[in-house]
Amino acid sequence: MALAAAVLPVLWAQAPMPRMISVEPTSGKVGDILTVTGENLEKTHVAEVFLTDGKNDLKVPVTEQGATTLKFRIPPNVKPGRFALMILTAGKDPKYIEQPVKVTVESPEAKPAEPKPEEAKPAEPKP
Repeated sequence: MALAAAVLPVLWAQAPMPRMISVEPTSGKVGDILTVTGENLEKTHVAEVFLTDGKNDLKVPVTEQGATTLKFRIPPNVKPGRFALMILTAGKDPKYIEQPVKVTVESPEAKPAEPKPEEAKPAEPKP
């Protein structure tokens, strides 16, 4: 019983763990704003947000942040590809935690090709 009494205060003192569940839309281009849903996403729990490919981490600007939603902008220096979201927790002992949410950064669209004018059909000879 004494052991349980000693362990319980430690569990209660631990800050809630931020968790990202989904992102909408799941892909975007540089400058687009994406919305993450989850839990414990407010500034008291999430200090920073990153896109990561497992080797490179790129901090993204957070535009809005609340308990269950967080919005971020795809930064200009990101290359097209598939990335996981990663957070840096806030508090005395910050930790980087990769989230199970993935985002695809699309390449900027090339200018749409001009439609080709229809080739003139030779007139059919009249009988």
